[in-house]
Amino acid sequence: MKTLSISLAVGIAAGLLDILPMLMKRLPRREVLSAFLHYLVASVLIFHADLPGIPWYLEGGLIALGLALPVMVLVGEKEPKAPPVMGFMALLLGSLIGLAGHYLK
Repeated sequence: MKTLSISLAVGIAAGLLDILPMLMKRLPRREVLSAFLHYLVASVLIFHADLPGIPWYLEGGLIALGLALPVMVLVGEKEPKAPPVMGFMALLLGSLIGLAGHYLK
């Protein structure tokens, strides 16, 4: 239960970091909610994942990027400049979540 609570707290923090620029740009609420929920769920998965053959410090970024790929494909059709930014943020925040998971568990 402790790990779940910590992973949710880290997910909320990561989600807020991701949506702050989106709120400043006044993007639609569904897009903002989607991004927030992505990092909330990704955080729980990253905290509880143990991918065989992948070092712990790479797991978070790879999981977050993998979860973001379907959304990146959909967004890329209308906004071709958005997927690289989304991919970078997924790698960065996923790696930070992975670090938090490694040291806070």
